[in-house]
Amino acid sequence: MTTSMQATRAPAAKKVEITGHLLVLELCDGRTVSVPLDWYPRLADASPEERAYWELIGPGIGIHWPALDEDISVEGVLQGRRSGESAESLNRWRAARSRRTHPGPRSIRGKQRARQTEP
Repeated sequence: MTTSMQATRAPAAKKVEITGHLLVLELCDGRTVSVPLDWYPRLADASPEERAYWELIGPGIGIHWPALDEDISVEGVLQGRRSGESAESLNRWRAARSRRTHPGPRSIRGKQRARQTEP
């Protein structure tokens, strides 16, 4: 019996979209996956502007939202892992947000970033 071992690459995102209730990832291998936005409370609590400003981590192995201090791995999404943040940590983050006097870091306003990468 012959088996073939192929080198596997980590799944990578190339595009991110957030709808009213979903986080949708378009992967470099052609798949599109979505998970409930409620799985990631920081994203669920964010403004549309904060959600729209994201950066790929490395070659797309994860997504980073600077204004939210949120990182989500593609592998975690594919494995069905929700946010692992504790309620205490999330409550501290929410309290800090409510004390904020401006809508977000200056880097968000007036700055567009490329949101797609080629495989």
